[in-house]
Amino acid sequence: MTKSITKVVYKPDSQSTDEYIAIVDPVEYKKWKAGGKTIPLANVVDTFEVFHSGQGAQGILGRPSKQQLDTIFGSTKDVDVITIILQKGTAQAGEGISSPGGGHFNQTRGSAVVDSRGKGLSGI
Repeated sequence: MTKSITKVVYKPDSQSTDEYIAIVDPVEYKKWKAGGKTIPLANVVDTFEVFHSGQGAQGILGRPSKQQLDTIFGSTKDVDVITIILQKGTAQAGEGISSPGGGHFNQTRGSAVVDSRGKGLSGI
């Protein structure tokens, strides 16, 4: 089963490639954005971590420095930064991560049979 994810992207300047990203629960975020400010942020965000990409939407995500956060958001507190991203950012839906076959990431690697007798698979 795939869990859907949504990222909220905040661009401080329309000409810049810098983006600050928060991962949110799409259902709770819609409720929060529609005026449900009484919903705790812990229910809205997946994690209180802010991600940064200097290469636009397809770039590698990293963590911004405290100086970057202070310069852009005027604070280094995660709650303040996340709140600004959620208020001023735009939501972008994405596909979640799923494990094919119920948890077996590479099914071609073998039958997942453990043989403790030393005969390999030929003796079973």
